[in-house]
Amino acid sequence: MLEKVFENLRWLGHDAFLLRAGGKIIYFDPFQLGPGLPPADIICISHAHRDHCSPADVLMIQQPSTLIVTETQAAAKLTGKIMILAPGERHEVEGIAIETVPAYNTNKQFHPQSNGWLGFILTVDGVRLYHAGDTDSIPAMKNIRADIALLPVSGTYVMTAEEAAQAAITIGPKIAVPMHYAAVVGTSDDAERFAAALVGKVRVEILGRG
Repeated sequence: MLEKVFENLRWLGHDAFLLRAGGKIIYFDPFQLGPGLPPADIICISHAHRDHCSPADVLMIQQPSTLIVTETQAAAKLTGKIMILAPGERHEVEGIAIETVPAYNTNKQFHPQSNGWLGFILTVDGVRLYHAGDTDSIPAMKNIRADIALLPVSGTYVMTAEEAAQAAITIGPKIAVPMHYAAVVGTSDDAERFAAALVGKVRVEILGRG
């Protein structure tokens, strides 16, 4: 089942992903979307920064029934059906279990812990997929169980590739996927360094933008 869930995951660039799961179309942090994408059933938005909460991109995939799951500041920028969550909550949403976890900086001030911004863990067909949002390596990761972990690697606003590799070792997923590069900040070199640091430790899959 892990491989099936992973095959249904598409990286759309930066922190944006499309997941087809449980008959649902789920997006994470839609940004700079291309044409022709299917309408969303659920959109998970980690925080209010423009490259994660982009109202124009949301409108490209939003339909009247679309549920947006996000935090307070991002919710204020959006319209439609919105569920506001804080870190540490768990809800069943259209048959998909969604858990929220903290996402914040420890050695920089772009993403303060006090903002209550989010990472997400979705359970699909028994497979736990973790979208870390914009974060550094934080203590909460010791308690995160995930089969697939989507981790930022660019540095500057989030973890460096090397820090992200240590986070992956802490979490121990079956598959780790680098994100947060080759758009606003970071390059494919960050993804390659992340993968190199995890050889023999954690399986890394670098997805092509699709």
